[in-house]
Amino acid sequence: MSTENATQGRFARVIVVGNEKGGSGKSTVAMHVALALMKSNQRVATIDLDSRQSTLTHYIENRYDWVQHIGRELEIPDHLYFTENTNHPTAEDEAADGKAFLDIVEERTGRYDFIVIDTPGHHNYVGRLAHTVADILITPLNDSFVDLDVLGTVDPETLGVTSPSHYGQMVEAARQQRRLRDNVTADWVVLRNRLSMLNSRNTRNVGECLQKLSQMLDFRCVDGLAERVIFREFYPRGLTALDALDEVILGTRPTISHVTARLEVENLLSALGLGGLSANSEMAGASRAAA
Repeated sequence: MSTENATQGRFARVIVVGNEKGGSGKSTVAMHVALALMKSNQRVATIDLDSRQSTLTHYIENRYDWVQHIGRELEIPDHLYFTENTNHPTAEDEAADGKAFLDIVEERTGRYDFIVIDTPGHHNYVGRLAHTVADILITPLNDSFVDLDVLGTVDPETLGVTSPSHYGQMVEAARQQRRLRDNVTADWVVLRNRLSMLNSRNTRNVGECLQKLSQMLDFRCVDGLAERVIFREFYPRGLTALDALDEVILGTRPTISHVTARLEVENLLSALGLGGLSANSEMAGASRAAA
């Protein structure tokens, strides 16, 4: 796939948020990354490949409805919900879906700076294909051995990693395909979401396994988003931690939780290499108001 921007002579960067396990926070991360880029004056398109759950699509629809309700302008990415031909695809169906998906990405590389793709929490052909076009792959991972299982196999006695698991192997193959085709190695970042505030033995053991896997599979491991109620409260209104800490926009008075969530997301974006949003007077004012 050619990614050259024919109109601007630029390249659109493709960010894929992937993990073949549900409940890891993929859509929350995808939404926050897309909005952060838009707030940095980037042109952003989003694609939802999860035809079962459609969480990112619903998230953006909620944002659109909330904008209409409050009568204020908020950034909304150019979104596309991709549907597969059938739930039981033949090889021909998969080929048709794959071509349609690549055509969509190709067309958007000429009009946007970034394309953010949210993939399903299960194995499917188009989701796997999306990994082969990623410039940046973000894998949110809950901080537990249950979720670690998608990346690596763990010895039950030593709790040490013995080998890469199914998703790790798939990503390895997808990155190899990208290198051979475009001479590009996707930057793979694993986010440790829902980290406990306590330095528990489980946290240390999972961290040690991730450290070994990062060397085996060549990814960076960074702290993601904590288990905060505030992130779940953003969803019905389509909001993010990066939206203005304004009572009309939030639908409630800003609190310390809003400020803390915003700092957490900004730290995450900086770790991803997508920083640029810094603490400002608006945030400082909200901190004082929430105190």
